Amino acid sequence: MRLSVIISTYNRPHYLERTIEGYLHQTRLPDEIVVADDGSTMDTAKRVGEMAAMSSISIRHVWHEDKGFRAASIRNKAVAASAGEYLIFCDDDSIPACSLVADHLQYAERGYFIQGHRVLLAERISQHFRQKDGTYTAFLLFALQGKAGNVANAFRLPLPLIRRSSSMRGIRSCNLSIFRKDFLAVNGFNEDFVGWGKEDSELVARLYKHGLYRKDLKFRACCFHLYHKHYSRENLEKNIQLLQASVNAPAFCANGVDKYLNARSV
Repeated sequence: MRLSVIISTYNRPHYLERTIEGYLHQTRLPDEIVVADDGSTMDTAKRVGEMAAMSSISIRHVWHEDKGFRAASIRNKAVAASAGEYLIFCDDDSIPACSLVADHLQYAERGYFIQGHRVLLAERISQHFRQKDGTYTAFLLFALQGKAGNVANAFRLPLPLIRRSSSMRGIRSCNLSIFRKDFLAVNGFNEDFVGWGKEDSELVARLYKHGLYRKDLKFRACCFHLYHKHYSRENLEKNIQLLQASVNAPAFCANGVDKYLNARSV
């Protein structure tokens, strides 16, 4: 099954490089990487181009003008530019463990999307951390030193812990996978969401309406979250209201990915 990784980014080429590097050193490589660039300067485009030139798999750069935080819009554009039957969404601050792609594919199942989990890295470690640093011994040390949180997620038990539900708790598009067909069936992310927060939760609320369930995957499909300052929360209250309004809205949102798909077919 062809798989696309969608990495959202904004002016953090020093983080993005290490995240892409992580996807280029997987036990099962993705078939393509699409960088969803929410208006970064040319530094990001240059670095993506350099990595694409050296990569054995396709790395594409999808960009739009910087008009504030528009993650929903740029992710939709990146999906429209992708070719995968299965999609993994992540962010530039989330370095994948070496088996993340294989894990998502192994547990992919019709009727479900997968929510993976993360280890939270402290500020100092985040400046130099790379995928190869994600060993169990290192994380025990990081935990004892107070330099990492949620460290249990880094461990691979003989069997994963899988929970199927329709819970809204802990929804994060920094480690989420879904069949392309299901993403398009609800028209992707709702682009009415501008500014940080809740666009991923609203997508999931509509996926539930569409009939999907969540497959929560622990002790597999881990990523390592690099520290950064919080985004502005100035639009959060508005986005929360949009999320609440989705309770009475259809699963298929009006302002979604279809306009980019239609543009490609013209």
